[in-house]
Amino acid sequence: MATFFLELFSEEIPARMQAGAAAALAKIVTTQLASLNPAGIRLFYGPRRIAIAATLNDHTTADALELRGPRSNAPEAAIEGFLRKTQAARAELVEENGFFVLRRNIQAQPARLLIEKTLPVALAALPWPKSMRWGGSGNFAWVRPLRRIILLLNGEIVPIIVGPVTSSNLTEGHRFHASELIEVSGVDDWLDQLREAHVLADQSERRAAILAGLQHALAARALVLVDDPGLLDEVTGLVEWPAVLIGAIDAAFMDLPPEVRELSMKVNQRYFALRDASGAPAPFFAFVSNIEADDGGAAIIAGNERVLRARLSDAKHFWTLDRKSSLESRLPALDQIVFHAKIGSQGERAKRIAALAESIALSLGAKPAQAAFAARAGLLCKADLTTGMVGEFPELQGIIGGYYADDATIGAAIRTHYQPKGPSDEVPRGFVPCSVALADKCDSLFTLFAAGEQPTGSGDPFALRRAALGIIRIIIENRLRLSLTDLCGGHDDVRHFILERLRVKLRSDGDRFDILEAVLGASADSDLVRLMNRVAAVTAFLATDDGRNLLAAFKRAANILRLEEAKDKQIYQGSAFDASLLHEPAERALDTALNAAAAALKTAWDAEDYAAAMHNLAQLRAPIDRFFDAITVNAAEPDIRRNRLALLARFRQAVALIADFSKIESQGSES
Repeated sequence: MATFFLELFSEEIPARMQAGAAAALAKIVTTQLASLNPAGIRLFYGPRRIAIAATLNDHTTADALELRGPRSNAPEAAIEGFLRKTQAARAELVEENGFFVLRRNIQAQPARLLIEKTLPVALAALPWPKSMRWGGSGNFAWVRPLRRIILLLNGEIVPIIVGPVTSSNLTEGHRFHASELIEVSGVDDWLDQLREAHVLADQSERRAAILAGLQHALAARALVLVDDPGLLDEVTGLVEWPAVLIGAIDAAFMDLPPEVRELSMKVNQRYFALRDASGAPAPFFAFVSNIEADDGGAAIIAGNERVLRARLSDAKHFWTLDRKSSLESRLPALDQIVFHAKIGSQGERAKRIAALAESIALSLGAKPAQAAFAARAGLLCKADLTTGMVGEFPELQGIIGGYYADDATIGAAIRTHYQPKGPSDEVPRGFVPCSVALADKCDSLFTLFAAGEQPTGSGDPFALRRAALGIIRIIIENRLRLSLTDLCGGHDDVRHFILERLRVKLRSDGDRFDILEAVLGASADSDLVRLMNRVAAVTAFLATDDGRNLLAAFKRAANILRLEEAKDKQIYQGSAFDASLLHEPAERALDTALNAAAAALKTAWDAEDYAAAMHNLAQLRAPIDRFFDAITVNAAEPDIRRNRLALLARFRQAVALIADFSKIESQGSES
């Protein structure tokens, strides 16, 4: 086995591009060197470098190649094309069964030779979201100027040229703390020497060092970090030698909404927001420097405090100016903001949301006064789009409107009407906030579907999938008894879309989405709370021996009926059943069990007493098992055969009241 190491060293790579570039590098190496069986892949990425280490076979394996080419009588152009594609000579072709065939023995090839031959072109084509050309690079494009390449096999340099750079065994340490070039012999030596040169090249080590530094610095002040994994990942991609520092926020800015301060710190400066021991916003911020300063960071802290003061001064200006106008006074300006060219303005949208929010609130059982609040919040929920604060920080839309509202109830509804924005985001709570959030998402779905803007493939520019999932979560997590059919009105395409997102959600959550299909197949119910309760009941039942065996019996009965109904050109569901033709104890026992269970089963199911429904369903397990053990369904006597098929159809019908068990996949053993 051989050890392989490759580093691509450049000017600063944007943090958001580093992980993707490392993954692309891994794909290039594993694809181009696949015949060397790369293993033990280790990836590294940071502000100025991406790298990969692996083990490879010393040689490719000798092989025999056989390719069938064009027909013997094919046009000359087709034959020439095949020769060019395979880089073969005409003399290497033999005729067999009317075709040209190329046979070639492929000799084993040293790993070094394959690397030299394949990697330069592949590395030059490494994909970047954005790339640039610079002086001396010719047509070569890279995310930033490429400065050095290390390419080592068993510690020895493999010479290649990528763009303007020739490979070597040299790299560079920290831009300010290390001035000498570093000569390396492999990945472990590279990691150790870079650490000595004030570079933590392993992104996992760097991230852990930042988090540990934050925790240590905050513990001394009894402060708590506002959790933000995305910001931590981004900062990890901005520094090579992290030094955590704490700065102070002027008291004059502490009356700003915490979202304003925190967003300004995060978006503009990549600062971490902090809380005190009680959970209240603290007048401090944390940041990560890329320099180990001689003065303990005092000058760096002072500089960052000045920058933050300027940023927060701008935010405070907008905060003061915006509040001189009420949200209501801003409504006319919404008529000048286009929501969608085919749909209309934000002003028209606000009126639709208001009406829909009031209707939803009433459907949920809200009192007229609460419904009026929902309508008012719906009308005002987009008004902050005209504010200076949202103009500066678009991420605050909705949130800042909640602060600008004159009424606390309306403010709470406006502040949460975009929620949930993601799978970990909280859902709104209460009649008014839920009604407004549902109205906002429904309006987007209704109008954009009508405008032909449905999501296609992976494209979803208007985040309609997220809107549908938001509707699902708001309804289910608040246990809102709201019919999806009523909510969607005549928008059947939207209702189907929401149900499809529910299927996707169950699948991604690892739940039994086949059981959802089965419950939906047994009922047109669109009350999501009741639907999920039914799914839970059937799921729990199928986890028992009775459930698993009843499922097996149902599938057996359904298969028999499907075959015999096709043969007889007759559906036995609802066909004449004659109890006097039941001669065997096992078939009489099944008839008795069905008579006892069917009505009680439907009553319990309709009353949402799912424990009782499952208990009644379980009573059918023993008699159906005895029936199949003791009875020949296709009896020689035609009338007895038809009667037994009708009895099985009654069993199928009783079980189908609960769910279409034919849609449920068998799980585990069935006895």
